[in-house]
Amino acid sequence: CRTSRSHFGSSFCFVPFLSAPNRTSAAMGLKSDAVFAKIQAGLESQGAEVVKKTNAIFAFKIKEGKNWVLDLKNGSGSLKEGEGKADATITIADEDFVAMAEGKLNGMQAFMGGKLKISGNMMLAQKLGSVLESVGK
Repeated sequence: CRTSRSHFGSSFCFVPFLSAPNRTSAAMGLKSDAVFAKIQAGLESQGAEVVKKTNAIFAFKIKEGKNWVLDLKNGSGSLKEGEGKADATITIADEDFVAMAEGKLNGMQAFMGGKLKISGNMMLAQKLGSVLESVGK
């Protein structure tokens, strides 16, 4: 990973394909909504390929109240707002999630500092960055 990318760990880049979300989206929802919209767009073009490589379901719990489930186990993949069963769950504040997507917050530092919590299969969480990178191409 280049230093401009965020990291959950030394081998984990997080969403390097994302540009800064549109800040006006905050009035209509959380700032992370723009990040998830870009993930959805990436899935539409590369979902089946990513599902083959990943075979996992990720849940995101944004502390300000929204939850998302990224299914990279079934079909061509899907992203939906709400809760669901996941192999790995990532809990993070909206601002911190956006900062990580923008490359301004290092994932390992966020994890060690208590800003980021991972439950479930942590090895899959480490894989998530490269998966999301390929979705964004």
